[in-house]
Amino acid sequence: MAKATAEKPAKASAKAEKPLSKTELLAAIAEETELTKKDVDKVLDALGENIKKSLGKNGSGKFVLPGLVKIEKINIPAKPARKHVPNPFKPGEFMDVPAKKATTKVKVRPLKALKDA
Repeated sequence: MAKATAEKPAKASAKAEKPLSKTELLAAIAEETELTKKDVDKVLDALGENIKKSLGKNGSGKFVLPGLVKIEKINIPAKPARKHVPNPFKPGEFMDVPAKKATTKVKVRPLKALKDA
């Protein structure tokens, strides 16, 4: 009996260390919803496509998975080069800061239900 309880924490920590693979996730969702793995796979693929459409060029730039996450596309403007800027790491010295191109980043924020979990 003591042997079984000693093994359980080791297994739980091993599972907590690595995330579920796609196959494991499909199997878990299929078991909980009583759907086939193929149906669950189609749902996840459709979800992925909808996220891509929302964040794409013609999309709104935002996608909300109700109760879980909010995904936003953020446009970061270009920054010009600057010369003779004080070096924050070596007071009294000056440095040149190179220009940066405009970029697009994806920000994923958890919603309240996920934060509470």
